[in-house]
Amino acid sequence: MAPYRLDVVSLAPQAFAPLLELGVIGRAFGSGIAELHLHNPRDFATDRYRKVDDEPYGGGAGMVLKPEPVFAAVESIPRRSGARVLLMSPQGRPLQQADLQRWAHDHDQLVLLCGHYEGFDERIRSLVDEEVSAGDFVLTGGELPAMTVINGVVRLLPGTVGTAQSLVEESHSALLLEHPHYTRPAEFQGMAVPEVLRGGNHGAIEAWRQQQREQRTRDRRPDLYARWRMASDDSGAAMTLRIGNGYDIHRLVSGRPLILGGVTLEHPDGLGLDGHSDADVLVHAVMDALLGALSLGDIGKYFPPTDPQWKGADSLQLLEQVVALVSQRGWQVVNVDAVVIAERPKLKPHIEAMRGNIASRIGIAAEAVGVKATTNERLGPEGREEGISCQAVVLLGQP
Repeated sequence: MAPYRLDVVSLAPQAFAPLLELGVIGRAFGSGIAELHLHNPRDFATDRYRKVDDEPYGGGAGMVLKPEPVFAAVESIPRRSGARVLLMSPQGRPLQQADLQRWAHDHDQLVLLCGHYEGFDERIRSLVDEEVSAGDFVLTGGELPAMTVINGVVRLLPGTVGTAQSLVEESHSALLLEHPHYTRPAEFQGMAVPEVLRGGNHGAIEAWRQQQREQRTRDRRPDLYARWRMASDDSGAAMTLRIGNGYDIHRLVSGRPLILGGVTLEHPDGLGLDGHSDADVLVHAVMDALLGALSLGDIGKYFPPTDPQWKGADSLQLLEQVVALVSQRGWQVVNVDAVVIAERPKLKPHIEAMRGNIASRIGIAAEAVGVKATTNERLGPEGREEGISCQAVVLLGQP
């Protein structure tokens, strides 16, 4: 089995050297479980000064990373069929354990782009499959978030960690934080190890650990606890569920952008979707389903096409407002499933990014968002390329 390949595009490749000597992660690289390749855009600069940044168009503070050396660096990387290109950016979707698990299990190569300076040329975004953020803060570069991703993915690869059970029980793997751990001595500075852990009753130990997981999550991360309760209600109380259906269709016209799931696409004939907002039929159908599940009307009630404030609006921002309405009524989104009906362009290469965009705005894992694409076999308005439509179903839960 070929090693898991990690390629990093960074202006500070020396920052990654400690990973090769870092405990189980370093041993994973040394034993061939994973391999790390570093690519400095400066090596691909074509001018005599190896310049990789320049002043921003329109003025402003700071320097902007140029597209040419970054494109050249990325295009020089041998690409496997299961490769995924990630951009480390404070504008990306917050990193979650489920992302690390997905990249470790579903892919065999990650290409990580590390931004630097004030920012990077917007065209660099066309190279990536996903944008990833380490949190709501800004660093001088993307190296530390990239190292976080590498560490998190490599430790999940078979053979890196001694016991697979430790990966199952750790924090976030099942939406619960990990239970407390103790070792010798049995008492230290007046603090004793709980008696149950010293009694040898494995059933009682597991019950105590589960109780501690739940209590810690409830106290420290109530958001995770609510999601866990919806996924697995151990109290015996019946969970209230609601299902909503959503539908939207927009005409294809010239002179408009084509945006689906927050991703800007290129139609072979240069067509886009007509509408008052950005006309994102995928996001609109999801919003329609959310509102329908709680009998709150349709999206036109909240974002009327006659209101100038919604002209050209980003539908993902509107989705956040709809999710807030759902939350205010005591409901949470369990999962979303949607199908986009379009003859062209091909949507498969962009599905993961669409799922990620929708998941991050709703506040659920990407695994809880399904997006599929199909043609209409040249039948109807979608088949004649008069428009693109979408159907969506959502499940809401209330513990």
